[in-house]
Amino acid sequence: QVQLVESGGGLVQAGASLRLSCAASGGSFSAMGWFRQAPGEEREFVASIGWSGTTTYYADPVKGRFTISRDNAKNTIYLQIDSLKPEDTGVYYCAAGTIITAQATGYDYWGQGTQVTVSS
Repeated sequence: QVQLVESGGGLVQAGASLRLSCAASGGSFSAMGWFRQAPGEEREFVASIGWSGTTTYYADPVKGRFTISRDNAKNTIYLQIDSLKPEDTGVYYCAAGTIITAQATGYDYWGQGTQVTVSS
């Protein structure tokens, strides 16, 4: 049974940093990604990464501030978030699948999410 468990969210001030983690169990995935959903908004793509870690994609609003990485030995991916802004507030979800894509429908498994709240 596949499980994705996110951690690392919290309440922080603008300008701070956070590192989110997503630990996978029950399978290994060639493609993994992060999405986020703000209150009243649709879930949106944040970043994705391939198996080797050398192929990564980012949504334009987060380029230069977010870094996705993975540790295959731990079956875990990370999202380093720097220079947090209030508009980064939302629930951050981890996703896993076989194709690196920015489309949520392209992923087969999802975590429960971790809340990130950025105060101004």
